[in-house]
Formats: sequence, structure tokens, C-alpha cells
Amino acid sequence: MLPRSDRELSDAHTHSGAHDPDASRASASPENLQAASSEEMSDRAKRAAGKAALKDLLKPVRGALMVGRILAVLSSVVMIAPYIALTRISSLLLEAHDAGTAVDAQALRAEVWFLIGAFVTYLGIYFFALTLTHFADLRLMMSLRERILDRIARAPLSWFSNSTSGAIRKSVQDDTQTLHTLVAHAPVETTAAIATPVVLLSYAFWIDWRLALLAILTYPIYIALQVRMLNDMGPKTATLDTKLSAVSSTGAEFAEGIAVVKNFGRTGKAHARFARAAQDFADFYWDWCGPLLRGSALSLAVISAPLLLFINLTGGALMMRAGWVGLPEVLTCTLISLVLPMGIEVLGMTAWSYQQAGNSALRLVRVLATEQIEPIDPAVESARRAHSRPVGDGAVRFENVSYAYICDGTRIQALEDVSLDLPAGSITALVGPSGSGKSTLATMLARFRDPDSGRILIDGVDLRDMSEAELYANVAFVLQEAHLLRMSIRDNIALAKPEASDEEVWNAARSAMIAADIEQLEHGLDTIVGEQTDLSGGQRQRIAIARALLADTPILVLDEATTATDPDCEAEIQRALNRLVAGRTVLVIAHHAESVRGVDQICVMADGKVDAVGAPLDISENPYWRHLAGAASEGTHHV
Repeated sequence: MLPRSDRELSDAHTHSGAHDPDASRASASPENLQAASSEEMSDRAKRAAGKAALKDLLKPVRGALMVGRILAVLSSVVMIAPYIALTRISSLLLEAHDAGTAVDAQALRAEVWFLIGAFVTYLGIYFFALTLTHFADLRLMMSLRERILDRIARAPLSWFSNSTSGAIRKSVQDDTQTLHTLVAHAPVETTAAIATPVVLLSYAFWIDWRLALLAILTYPIYIALQVRMLNDMGPKTATLDTKLSAVSSTGAEFAEGIAVVKNFGRTGKAHARFARAAQDFADFYWDWCGPLLRGSALSLAVISAPLLLFINLTGGALMMRAGWVGLPEVLTCTLISLVLPMGIEVLGMTAWSYQQAGNSALRLVRVLATEQIEPIDPAVESARRAHSRPVGDGAVRFENVSYAYICDGTRIQALEDVSLDLPAGSITALVGPSGSGKSTLATMLARFRDPDSGRILIDGVDLRDMSEAELYANVAFVLQEAHLLRMSIRDNIALAKPEASDEEVWNAARSAMIAADIEQLEHGLDTIVGEQTDLSGGQRQRIAIARALLADTPILVLDEATTATDPDCEAEIQRALNRLVAGRTVLVIAHHAESVRGVDQICVMADGKVDAVGAPLDISENPYWRHLAGAASEGTHHV
């Protein structure tokens, strides 16, 4: 059985990398699966982890699958009956022919009805077994998708920033679908593929041990060839999955940046990583599968129908001449020999599906282990519903906030004991070098992530004691990359306030300097983003600003929205931002020197800590602020 390189292979994409090849089996435990990433696993460890993940995922349907296997064994036992009936019918016909008498019609009719009944019983049991496992598969798929959706619904927003929509779709749709063969078909079909040959071969030995041996004469050669070819099949399948992942990720990376690299004439160099990954996969696949082609052809030849017919009929004829067996016995054992290879084909196909399902299970377990935002205490939630808090003035306090993230197994402290007050209605600029923690701190206010220690308060209330609706009634954010959904412009603007009237939507669009652009579209507010129009970065940014204006929250997190826009629309965006920040508590992540002008206070971040905070004059001695002020006076834009 050769590994496949078509769509079934492409469905197995995942990330993997180097690790200690002697990793212990403990790494395959479900607890460790949740923490380990594919990059940290060797191919053998990945295979072991996939098995453990698969075992864990299949627990809810284990009983149904066991019943399906039992029914498959029962159907295999019933499978003997048609062969018994065929033997008896042949004997009746031969006896009548040899004796020169009429066939016993009553006996023949009884054998025919026995044959029909046996087939119907076999098919009925087999169909019921498959029905049972298919319903188990439906339950498992529904359960997994509900668990995944529930998990990602409570994931911090930062998780969505770090995870592509394709990866999420793959988990919800493709990876759950990959388990279908293993749950709906494999328990019944593999059990039958093993039990049926065993039962039929046992019957062949009962008929005549010499004919039974003749039926399996070539199988030792086939098994020896298969064992040699399938050596290290599991680790190599994991390697295949890893290399396909590299092709997929580098291809997506190149496709996403194609416009930029073409503009700068760097196409050749930019696609080199994808070309190397594709060539690496092709070399590996050919080196692995090239020798298998010859071995597979030879192994299949030794159990081919023409060869089996020749061996069994020739050998059977010689045994008949010797008087050891009769023609009915020879024909029955010959038919049995032709059935045996079917089970081998099923087992080979299922083994491949099992390898792919292990990789999918590993990804599913990791998604189900996604970091969760700390849930609201039930008592607090009950009190909140009884006494819903109104939107406040927007005073914010960061109180001894610390946060660390894990990168390549290393704990990196992003924030350490940060305290900062944002008075209601004030504008605070976060500045600092790249990696200083300013983006991490700002996005915490929108619960992109929760602090490891400390707390963040809005009008004296901990964010973790707020419902999602309460939080986003108080906080809106406009980031550098404006994400719009594939829906109408109206729905995109009214995302935070679905009940908004068209007049309110238009007012927000006019304040965001985007109304004129919308009016020029054929379908106006009903234009579907991504289908009926392709918006520029500046237009997307102004729609995001309109969305924040319509939400009318007292607090705004702003990641300088003009950084990635062209000069033509920068002025319009700046005017829209001036209207947006008016009267609100604003926390702006500053990337340009101009962004700190007119703010009430500046917080200088360095190495995850607050280095200085105060009005521009209060922090005039801070080295970074002096550098920033100097860059601004010299006309340098970026800080």
C-alpha cells in the first residue's frame, strides 16, 4: 500500500520540527499533548502523541464502536453459510448428474432459500453495524465541533491574532472530517477484514487442509514483501505531514505578501523558501515511494486473481485425480482464496487513514487546549444580572499587572508589575521601543489576554468581573489592521450596535470621513465587503473608526491608525480620529512622533516596565523621551 499524495495528503498539513529523537513515551500522554507543539516533536514522538490524542478523542464513542466490532464478527461468522450452501448445491447437482437422475427439486429449493437467507442475514447485520458506527461518528463530530467552538469563543482575542482563519477552519471542518473513516467505517470494516478471512480459512481447513494450504500458498511471500516495504511507515508518514506543512505555510506566506514583493521586484527571492520546501517534499516523497512502486507491484502480483485461480484450480485438479477431494470442495476453496485479498486491501487503506487521523487528532487536542479567558465567578455573574452596571465615566487603572508568554519553550516576561492610571476623559500615549510591552499592555484593556497577576479596573470594577457585553459597552478599539467581516458595510459599521438605524450608521460614516466613498458604491451600505467591493487599507480603517464612533464607548484603545496608510488618506483618517477621541478615555499606542502631541500624559515603557509617566514636561529628563522629542523636532516620523 503506497502513501497517497493527492488531496488526502494535503488535508494532513501541520507544523512540526526537530526535537530529541529519544523522547519518552510520556510525551504522548493527553496532559503533555496540550502543552507540546508539533515543532517540539520528532516524527516518532509525533506519531506516539497522535495515537494518544486519538485514543482520548474517541472515548465518548468507544462503547458504540465495540458493539460495531462485535456485530462485524457475527456477520463474518454468518458469511460461512453461503459457502456451505454453494458446496451443498454443487454436490446435489453432481450427484444427480453422476447418477443420471433428476435433481431433488425440494432439496435444491431448500438450499437456495438457505443461500438467500444467509446473504440477507449477513448484509442485515453488517448494515446495522455500519449504521451504529455512523451515528456514533455523527455524535462525535457534533460534540467535537461544539467543544471547539465553545473553546475558541472563550479564547483571548490575542489567540485569534496568532491563529489564521484557515487553521481554525481546518480544525472545525477538515480535522473532524478526517476522523470519519476511523469512526464510521474502520471498526466494522477492519474487524470484518480480519474476521472474515479467519472464519473462511477455518472452513477451508475443515473441508480439506491441503486445499486450505493451497489457498494461502503465496501469502507468505506477500507478507514478507509488505513487512519490508512498510518498515518505519508511521514515522515517515509523520515526516510527510511535516514537510507538507512546510509547503503549505511557506506557500501561504508567499501568497499573502505577493503584492509587496512584486512591487519591490523581489519575487525570485521571496518565493525561494516555498520553492525549497516544495523541492524538499518532492525529494522525500520520491525517495520514499520510488522503491515502493516496484515492491507494491510485485506483492500485489503474488495475490492477483489470475495467479490464485491458476494455483488453486491446477492444484485442486491434481488432488481430484488423486481422489483426495471432490469438485465442490475445490470450487469452494478456490472462491475462498479469491476473497482473502479483499481484507488485505481494506486493512491497508485503514492503516493509512489511521495515520492521518492521528495527525488530525493531535491538532484537535491542541485546539481544545486553547488558553481561556478566566471565566466570571457564578456568584458575581448572578449579581451582575440582578444589578446590571451602567456604562461609567471610563476611569481606568492598571494595578500591578504582570504577564509572560511562552516562545519556543522559553518564558518571556512581557510585563512586570505595571501600574498606571488613566483618568476619565484623558488621552494617554504609550511609547517605547519595539518589545517594550506597550501593545501587550494596551490590548489587555480590551481583554486580548488576562494578566498573570494584578488586575485592570474600569470605574473600580475588575475586567474579569464583567460580562463580554458589559466590557465592550465600555471599551472599543481601533488597531492598525482593520478587520472587516464578509457582510454588508452597514452590518460592519453596526457590529457593536446591530439595532442602529440607517441614519445613525450614516452619521457615523460621515464623522469617520467614509460616507462619500460608500455613496459612490452601486449598493451603498448594502455592499458586501470582499464580494461586491475591495476596499483600500485607508477605507477599511475609516469603517473601523465609524464602527467605534457608533459604539460610543467611554474608553478607546487606539493603535496608531495612520501608520500603514498612504499619505492621501492619512489626513482624512486623522480628522476622523480627532472626532473619535473627543470626550473619551483614550489609550494610544504611539509609533510616530506626531502621535504624542496634545496628549494629557505619556507612559514610557522599557523591558515590560513603566520607565516614566507624566505630562511631556514632567518626563523631559527621560532618555527615551528626549530621543523621541528630538526625532519629532527633526521631522523624523517613526519612533
